[in-house]
Amino acid sequence: MDQSLKKEENLPFEEAMNKLEDLVSKLEEGDVPLEQAISMFQEGMTLSKNCHDKLTKVEAQLDQIMNDDGEIIEVDLQKEAAE
Repeated sequence: MDQSLKKEENLPFEEAMNKLEDLVSKLEEGDVPLEQAISMFQEGMTLSKNCHDKLTKVEAQLDQIMNDDGEIIEVDLQKEAAE
């Protein structure tokens, strides 16, 4: 794996999101040479995947909540939100 992509995996969520927003803004301006745009797109996809993975992990942690007795119970937050 490319060294810079490996660094992207270790970024805190907020920092990764900020970096992703910056990349998107620069790409939307359209003043980026093609080769650089492709590189930026790849970096953005890596950041996006890492953010998604972190959110999925946090969601799984939130699916386990404690009831009044201190027991951990499984809760499907997406299912409850749909109801």
